[in-house]
Amino acid sequence: MSYLIELAFMNDFITRQIAPIIESQKTKFPILALTGPRQSGKTTLLKQLFSDYRYINLENPSIRSFATDDPLGFLNQYNDKVILDEVQRVPELFSYLQERVDEFQIMGQYILSGSQNFHLLNNITQTLAGRVALFKLLPFDFKELKQNQLLDASYPKAAIKGFYPPIFDRNINPSIFYANYIQTYIEKDVTELLNIRDLKQFRTFISLCAARAGQLLNYSALANECDITHNTAKAWLSILESSYVIFLLQPYHQNFNKRLVKSPKLYFYDTGLLTHLLGIRNADEVVENRLKGQIFENMVVAEYQKQNHHSYLLRDYYFWQDSNANEVDLMLKDIQGFSIFEIKATETISNTLFKEMDKFEEIASPTKVRKTLIYGGDENQNRTKYSVLSWKNVSDE
Repeated sequence: MSYLIELAFMNDFITRQIAPIIESQKTKFPILALTGPRQSGKTTLLKQLFSDYRYINLENPSIRSFATDDPLGFLNQYNDKVILDEVQRVPELFSYLQERVDEFQIMGQYILSGSQNFHLLNNITQTLAGRVALFKLLPFDFKELKQNQLLDASYPKAAIKGFYPPIFDRNINPSIFYANYIQTYIEKDVTELLNIRDLKQFRTFISLCAARAGQLLNYSALANECDITHNTAKAWLSILESSYVIFLLQPYHQNFNKRLVKSPKLYFYDTGLLTHLLGIRNADEVVENRLKGQIFENMVVAEYQKQNHHSYLLRDYYFWQDSNANEVDLMLKDIQGFSIFEIKATETISNTLFKEMDKFEEIASPTKVRKTLIYGGDENQNRTKYSVLSWKNVSDE
Protein backbone atom coordinates (compact mmCIF):
# COMPACT_ATOMS: atom_id res chain seq x y z
CA MET A 1 0.00 0.00 0.00
CA SER A 2 1.13 3.57 -0.68
CA TYR A 3 1.36 5.91 2.30
CA LEU A 4 1.42 9.18 0.39
CA ILE A 5 -0.63 12.25 1.21
CA GLU A 6 -1.16 14.50 -1.81
CA LEU A 7 -0.48 18.20 -1.59
CA ALA A 8 -3.02 19.82 -3.88
CA PHE A 9 -1.26 23.10 -4.55
CA MET A 10 1.93 21.54 -5.88
CA ASN A 11 0.91 18.06 -7.05
CA ASP A 12 3.50 16.62 -4.73
CA PHE A 13 3.35 14.09 -1.93
CA ILE A 14 4.24 13.96 1.72
CA THR A 15 5.00 10.58 3.25
CA ARG A 16 3.93 10.41 6.89
CA GLN A 17 6.43 8.28 8.76
CA ILE A 18 3.84 6.83 11.07
CA ALA A 19 1.62 5.50 8.24
CA PRO A 20 3.22 2.05 7.74
CA ILE A 21 3.44 1.59 11.52
CA ILE A 22 -0.31 2.18 11.91
CA GLU A 23 -1.03 -0.13 8.99
CA SER A 24 1.13 -2.89 10.52
CA GLN A 25 -0.97 -2.93 13.70
CA LYS A 26 -4.35 -3.30 11.97
CA THR A 27 -4.19 -7.09 12.21
CA LYS A 28 -3.00 -7.08 15.85
CA PHE A 29 -5.55 -4.90 17.68
CA PRO A 30 -9.34 -4.62 17.35
CA ILE A 31 -9.10 -0.83 17.77
CA LEU A 32 -6.52 1.66 16.49
CA ALA A 33 -6.55 5.17 17.96
CA LEU A 34 -4.83 8.21 16.47
CA THR A 35 -4.54 11.41 18.45
CA GLY A 36 -2.75 14.69 17.87
CA PRO A 37 -3.41 18.43 17.52
CA ARG A 38 -6.07 19.85 15.26
CA GLN A 39 -4.86 20.34 11.68
CA SER A 40 -2.00 17.85 12.02
CA GLY A 41 -3.41 15.68 9.23
CA LYS A 42 -5.13 12.91 11.19
CA THR A 43 -8.31 12.74 9.10
CA THR A 44 -6.43 12.92 5.81
CA LEU A 45 -4.07 10.14 6.86
CA LEU A 46 -6.81 7.82 8.16
CA LYS A 47 -9.00 8.27 5.09
CA GLN A 48 -6.04 7.46 2.88
CA LEU A 49 -4.87 4.47 4.95
CA PHE A 50 -8.35 3.01 5.45
CA SER A 51 -10.12 3.96 2.24
CA ASP A 52 -12.46 0.94 2.55
CA TYR A 53 -13.73 2.15 5.96
CA ARG A 54 -16.75 4.38 6.52
CA TYR A 55 -15.81 7.76 7.93
CA ILE A 56 -18.03 9.19 10.70
CA ASN A 57 -17.31 12.66 12.11
CA LEU A 58 -18.74 13.08 15.60
CA GLU A 59 -18.31 16.85 15.41
CA ASN A 60 -21.49 16.71 13.29
CA PRO A 61 -24.31 17.64 15.73
CA SER A 62 -26.92 15.25 14.31
CA ILE A 63 -24.53 12.29 14.22
CA ARG A 64 -23.28 13.11 17.71
CA SER A 65 -26.85 13.30 18.99
CA PHE A 66 -27.59 9.85 17.53
CA ALA A 67 -24.47 8.37 19.13
CA THR A 68 -25.12 10.03 22.50
CA ASP A 69 -28.84 9.20 22.76
CA ASP A 70 -28.64 5.69 21.36
CA PRO A 71 -25.06 4.37 21.41
CA LEU A 72 -26.21 0.77 20.88
CA GLY A 73 -28.28 1.68 17.84
CA PHE A 74 -25.44 3.84 16.52
CA LEU A 75 -22.92 0.99 16.73
CA ASN A 76 -25.43 -1.44 15.21
CA GLN A 77 -25.52 0.83 12.19
CA TYR A 78 -21.73 1.37 12.13
CA ASN A 79 -20.59 -2.03 13.30
CA ASP A 80 -17.47 -2.81 11.26
CA LYS A 81 -14.70 -1.04 9.37
CA VAL A 82 -15.53 2.43 10.57
CA ILE A 83 -13.48 5.51 11.44
CA LEU A 84 -14.95 7.44 14.38
CA ASP A 85 -13.42 10.91 14.28
CA GLU A 86 -13.43 13.17 17.38
CA VAL A 87 -14.75 10.17 19.30
CA GLN A 88 -14.00 11.78 22.68
CA ARG A 89 -17.09 13.92 22.02
CA VAL A 90 -19.28 10.88 22.82
CA PRO A 91 -17.83 9.13 25.88
CA GLU A 92 -20.96 6.95 26.07
CA LEU A 93 -19.62 4.94 23.14
CA PHE A 94 -16.55 3.53 24.84
CA SER A 95 -18.23 0.90 27.03
CA TYR A 96 -20.22 -0.35 24.06
CA LEU A 97 -17.07 -0.49 21.95
CA GLN A 98 -15.50 -2.66 24.63
CA GLU A 99 -18.41 -5.10 24.50
CA ARG A 100 -18.32 -5.21 20.70
CA VAL A 101 -14.65 -5.94 20.27
CA ASP A 102 -14.62 -8.48 23.12
CA GLU A 103 -17.54 -10.31 21.55
CA PHE A 104 -16.46 -10.33 17.91
CA GLN A 105 -12.64 -10.34 18.23
CA ILE A 106 -12.27 -8.68 14.82
CA MET A 107 -8.87 -7.05 14.37
CA GLY A 108 -8.96 -3.51 12.98
CA GLN A 109 -12.72 -3.29 13.53
CA TYR A 110 -12.69 0.35 14.67
CA ILE A 111 -10.42 3.30 14.02
CA LEU A 112 -10.70 6.11 16.59
CA SER A 113 -9.38 9.64 16.24
CA GLY A 114 -9.42 12.71 18.46
CA SER A 115 -7.71 16.02 19.15
CA GLN A 116 -8.41 16.28 22.89
CA ASN A 117 -5.91 13.83 24.29
CA PHE A 118 -7.06 14.07 27.91
CA HIS A 119 -10.61 12.82 27.29
CA LEU A 120 -9.59 10.30 24.64
CA LEU A 121 -6.87 8.71 26.78
CA ASN A 122 -9.03 8.81 29.89
CA ASN A 123 -11.78 6.82 28.17
CA ILE A 124 -9.32 4.41 26.58
CA THR A 125 -7.53 3.63 29.85
CA GLN A 126 -10.82 3.16 31.71
CA THR A 127 -12.63 0.93 29.21
CA LEU A 128 -10.39 -0.13 26.32
CA ALA A 129 -7.03 -0.91 27.90
CA GLY A 130 -5.29 -3.77 26.10
CA ARG A 131 -7.60 -3.50 23.11
CA VAL A 132 -6.12 -0.39 21.50
CA ALA A 133 -2.93 0.52 19.66
CA LEU A 134 -2.44 4.23 20.30
CA PHE A 135 -0.54 6.59 17.99
CA LYS A 136 0.25 10.32 17.91
CA LEU A 137 0.38 12.36 14.72
CA LEU A 138 2.08 15.71 15.19
CA PRO A 139 2.84 18.41 12.58
CA PHE A 140 5.37 17.52 9.87
CA ASP A 141 8.85 16.50 11.03
CA PHE A 142 12.11 17.35 9.30
CA LYS A 143 12.40 13.97 7.60
CA GLU A 144 8.95 14.24 6.06
CA LEU A 145 9.74 17.69 4.70
CA LYS A 146 13.27 16.88 3.53
CA GLN A 147 12.06 13.91 1.51
CA ASN A 148 9.97 16.35 -0.49
CA GLN A 149 12.44 19.27 -0.60
CA LEU A 150 10.13 21.35 1.60
CA LEU A 151 12.40 22.08 4.57
CA ASP A 152 13.61 25.67 4.51
CA ALA A 153 17.33 26.25 4.09
CA SER A 154 17.68 28.34 7.25
CA TYR A 155 16.33 27.63 10.70
CA PRO A 156 14.79 31.12 11.18
CA LYS A 157 12.62 30.62 8.10
CA ALA A 158 11.68 27.10 9.19
CA ALA A 159 10.84 28.30 12.69
CA ILE A 160 8.57 31.10 11.44
CA LYS A 161 6.79 28.90 8.91
CA GLY A 162 6.13 26.12 11.38
CA PHE A 163 5.19 22.59 10.42
CA TYR A 164 1.40 22.33 10.18
CA PRO A 165 0.24 20.58 6.95
CA PRO A 166 -2.25 23.28 5.79
CA ILE A 167 0.59 25.81 5.50
CA PHE A 168 2.26 23.54 2.93
CA ASP A 169 -0.90 22.05 1.45
CA ARG A 170 -2.73 25.30 0.80
CA ASN A 171 0.26 27.66 0.79
CA ILE A 172 -1.24 29.73 3.62
CA ASN A 173 0.67 32.69 5.00
CA PRO A 174 1.85 31.51 8.46
CA SER A 175 0.65 34.71 10.18
CA ILE A 176 -2.85 34.18 8.82
CA PHE A 177 -2.86 30.48 9.66
CA TYR A 178 -1.71 30.88 13.26
CA ALA A 179 -3.97 33.84 14.00
CA ASN A 180 -6.94 31.72 12.94
CA TYR A 181 -5.57 28.62 14.64
CA ILE A 182 -5.38 30.36 18.00
CA GLN A 183 -8.88 31.77 17.69
CA THR A 184 -10.36 28.46 16.55
CA TYR A 185 -8.50 26.55 19.25
CA ILE A 186 -9.86 28.82 21.98
CA GLU A 187 -13.40 28.61 20.63
CA LYS A 188 -13.49 24.85 19.99
CA ASP A 189 -11.37 23.36 22.73
CA VAL A 190 -10.66 25.58 25.69
CA THR A 191 -14.19 26.91 26.18
CA GLU A 192 -15.49 23.34 26.02
CA LEU A 193 -13.01 21.99 28.54
CA LEU A 194 -12.80 24.87 31.00
CA ASN A 195 -15.13 27.55 32.25
CA ILE A 196 -12.98 30.49 31.17
CA ARG A 197 -14.84 33.76 31.51
CA ASP A 198 -12.07 35.98 30.16
CA LEU A 199 -10.65 34.68 26.89
CA LYS A 200 -8.37 37.70 26.67
CA GLN A 201 -6.75 36.61 29.92
CA PHE A 202 -6.26 33.11 28.53
CA ARG A 203 -4.59 34.55 25.42
CA THR A 204 -2.28 36.47 27.72
CA PHE A 205 -1.53 33.21 29.53
CA ILE A 206 -0.56 31.45 26.29
CA SER A 207 1.70 34.36 25.34
CA LEU A 208 3.37 34.21 28.75
CA CYS A 209 3.97 30.50 28.17
CA ALA A 210 5.59 31.35 24.83
CA ALA A 211 7.98 33.76 26.54
CA ARG A 212 9.01 30.86 28.82
CA ALA A 213 9.65 28.30 26.07
CA GLY A 214 12.82 26.36 26.83
CA GLN A 215 12.83 27.54 30.45
CA LEU A 216 12.13 25.85 33.77
CA LEU A 217 8.43 25.96 34.55
CA ASN A 218 7.52 28.04 37.60
CA TYR A 219 3.79 27.73 38.17
CA SER A 220 3.64 30.44 40.82
CA ALA A 221 5.52 33.03 38.76
CA LEU A 222 3.37 32.27 35.72
CA ALA A 223 0.17 32.55 37.76
CA ASN A 224 1.23 35.81 39.40
CA GLU A 225 2.15 37.46 36.12
CA CYS A 226 -1.19 36.47 34.60
CA ASP A 227 -3.08 37.40 37.78
CA ILE A 228 -4.63 33.96 38.23
CA THR A 229 -4.38 31.35 40.98
CA HIS A 230 -1.72 28.66 41.10
CA ASN A 231 -4.36 25.95 40.56
CA THR A 232 -5.82 27.81 37.57
CA ALA A 233 -2.37 28.02 35.98
CA LYS A 234 -1.91 24.26 36.44
CA ALA A 235 -5.35 23.55 34.97
CA TRP A 236 -4.74 25.78 31.94
CA LEU A 237 -1.34 24.22 31.33
CA SER A 238 -2.91 20.78 31.51
CA ILE A 239 -5.38 21.76 28.79
CA LEU A 240 -2.59 23.15 26.61
CA GLU A 241 -0.77 19.85 27.05
CA SER A 242 -3.78 17.67 26.29
CA SER A 243 -4.51 19.70 23.17
CA TYR A 244 -0.91 19.32 21.91
CA VAL A 245 -0.02 22.98 22.12
CA ILE A 246 2.78 22.49 24.66
CA PHE A 247 4.70 19.62 26.21
CA LEU A 248 6.77 19.40 29.36
CA LEU A 249 10.26 17.90 29.28
CA GLN A 250 11.03 16.26 32.58
CA PRO A 251 14.40 16.48 34.37
CA TYR A 252 16.58 13.40 34.77
CA HIS A 253 16.69 12.59 38.46
CA GLN A 254 19.62 10.24 38.89
CA ASN A 255 21.70 11.74 41.68
CA PHE A 256 25.37 12.18 40.77
CA ASN A 257 26.02 13.52 44.28
CA LYS A 258 24.54 16.84 43.16
CA ARG A 259 21.41 18.78 44.04
CA LEU A 260 19.23 18.48 40.98
CA VAL A 261 16.55 20.67 39.46
CA LYS A 262 13.14 18.97 39.71
CA SER A 263 10.95 21.36 37.68
CA PRO A 264 10.13 20.46 34.06
CA LYS A 265 10.89 22.65 31.07
CA LEU A 266 8.10 24.01 28.88
CA TYR A 267 8.16 23.69 25.08
CA PHE A 268 5.74 24.22 22.20
CA TYR A 269 5.13 21.44 19.69
CA ASP A 270 5.30 23.97 16.84
CA THR A 271 7.64 26.95 16.50
CA GLY A 272 5.35 28.65 13.99
CA LEU A 273 2.77 28.97 16.74
CA LEU A 274 5.47 29.88 19.26
CA THR A 275 6.94 32.71 17.18
CA HIS A 276 3.47 34.00 16.31
CA LEU A 277 2.61 34.25 20.02
CA LEU A 278 5.91 36.10 20.56
CA GLY A 279 4.93 38.65 17.90
CA ILE A 280 7.70 37.55 15.52
CA ARG A 281 6.60 37.63 11.89
CA ASN A 282 9.72 37.13 9.74
CA ALA A 283 13.07 35.37 9.78
CA ASP A 284 15.10 38.55 10.40
CA GLU A 285 13.13 39.15 13.58
CA VAL A 286 14.03 35.64 14.78
CA VAL A 287 17.75 36.36 14.35
CA GLU A 288 17.49 39.69 16.17
CA ASN A 289 15.21 38.51 18.97
CA ARG A 290 16.65 38.01 22.46
CA LEU A 291 14.82 34.67 22.61
CA LYS A 292 16.54 33.35 19.47
CA GLY A 293 18.35 30.62 21.41
CA GLN A 294 15.17 29.44 23.11
CA ILE A 295 13.28 29.36 19.79
CA PHE A 296 16.04 27.28 18.20
CA GLU A 297 16.23 24.94 21.19
CA ASN A 298 12.45 24.55 21.14
CA MET A 299 12.48 23.62 17.45
CA VAL A 300 15.16 20.95 17.94
CA VAL A 301 13.64 19.43 21.10
CA ALA A 302 10.19 19.37 19.43
CA GLU A 303 11.76 17.64 16.43
CA TYR A 304 13.05 14.84 18.64
CA GLN A 305 9.58 14.49 20.13
CA LYS A 306 8.01 14.29 16.66
CA GLN A 307 10.54 11.72 15.49
CA ASN A 308 9.91 9.71 18.65
CA HIS A 309 6.16 9.50 18.03
CA HIS A 310 6.16 9.29 14.23
CA SER A 311 8.73 6.48 14.18
CA TYR A 312 7.19 4.81 17.25
CA LEU A 313 10.57 4.74 19.01
CA LEU A 314 9.02 4.81 22.50
CA ARG A 315 11.96 6.75 23.94
CA ASP A 316 11.99 8.86 27.10
CA TYR A 317 13.89 12.12 26.64
CA TYR A 318 14.99 14.33 29.53
CA PHE A 319 17.11 17.35 30.33
CA TRP A 320 19.55 17.55 33.23
CA GLN A 321 20.45 20.49 35.44
CA ASP A 322 22.03 20.76 38.88
CA SER A 323 22.04 23.51 41.50
CA ASN A 324 25.30 24.91 40.09
CA ALA A 325 23.60 25.59 36.73
CA ASN A 326 25.46 22.78 34.98
CA GLU A 327 23.02 21.68 32.30
CA VAL A 328 22.38 19.24 29.45
CA ASP A 329 19.72 20.47 27.02
CA LEU A 330 18.50 17.02 25.97
CA MET A 331 19.45 13.52 27.00
CA LEU A 332 18.57 9.91 26.41
CA LYS A 333 19.51 7.05 28.74
CA ASP A 334 19.89 3.50 27.45
CA ILE A 335 21.79 0.34 28.43
CA GLN A 336 24.93 1.69 26.73
CA GLY A 337 24.99 4.90 28.72
CA PHE A 338 23.89 8.46 27.95
CA SER A 339 23.35 10.29 24.67
CA ILE A 340 23.47 13.99 25.43
CA PHE A 341 22.81 17.00 23.18
CA GLU A 342 23.93 20.61 23.45
CA ILE A 343 21.64 22.83 21.33
CA LYS A 344 22.96 26.22 20.17
CA ALA A 345 21.57 28.59 17.54
CA THR A 346 25.00 29.86 16.52
CA GLU A 347 26.35 29.05 13.06
CA THR A 348 29.96 29.20 14.31
CA ILE A 349 31.50 26.30 16.22
CA SER A 350 33.84 27.09 19.11
CA ASN A 351 35.35 24.98 21.88
CA THR A 352 33.22 26.71 24.53
CA LEU A 353 30.13 25.01 23.09
CA PHE A 354 31.35 21.63 24.36
CA LYS A 355 32.07 22.62 27.98
CA GLU A 356 28.66 21.72 29.45
CA MET A 357 28.77 18.26 27.89
CA ASP A 358 32.31 17.71 29.18
CA LYS A 359 31.18 18.65 32.71
CA PHE A 360 28.35 16.14 32.56
CA GLU A 361 30.72 13.43 31.31
CA GLU A 362 32.93 14.04 34.36
CA ILE A 363 29.94 13.88 36.72
CA ALA A 364 28.52 10.73 35.06
CA SER A 365 31.85 8.86 34.98
CA PRO A 366 32.40 5.94 34.56
CA THR A 367 29.14 5.67 32.56
CA LYS A 368 29.70 6.08 28.83
CA VAL A 369 28.51 9.41 27.42
CA ARG A 370 27.97 10.13 23.71
CA LYS A 371 28.14 13.89 23.08
CA THR A 372 26.43 15.73 20.21
CA LEU A 373 26.37 19.44 19.45
CA ILE A 374 23.36 20.57 17.38
CA TYR A 375 23.88 24.04 15.93
CA GLY A 376 22.39 26.52 13.46
CA GLY A 377 24.92 25.92 10.68
CA ASP A 378 24.87 23.59 7.68
CA GLU A 379 27.81 21.17 8.02
CA ASN A 380 28.15 17.99 10.07
CA GLN A 381 31.47 17.11 11.72
CA ASN A 382 32.72 13.85 13.20
CA ARG A 383 35.21 14.89 15.87
CA THR A 384 37.20 12.56 18.11
CA LYS A 385 35.13 13.25 21.23
CA TYR A 386 31.99 14.78 19.74
CA SER A 387 29.51 14.68 16.92
CA VAL A 388 28.55 18.04 15.43
CA LEU A 389 25.17 18.02 13.73
CA SER A 390 23.48 20.64 11.59
CA TRP A 391 19.95 21.43 12.76
CA LYS A 392 18.53 20.30 9.41
CA ASN A 393 20.16 16.87 9.79
CA VAL A 394 18.59 16.04 13.15
CA SER A 395 16.25 13.69 11.29
CA ASP A 396 19.24 11.69 10.03
CA GLU A 397 20.84 11.30 13.46
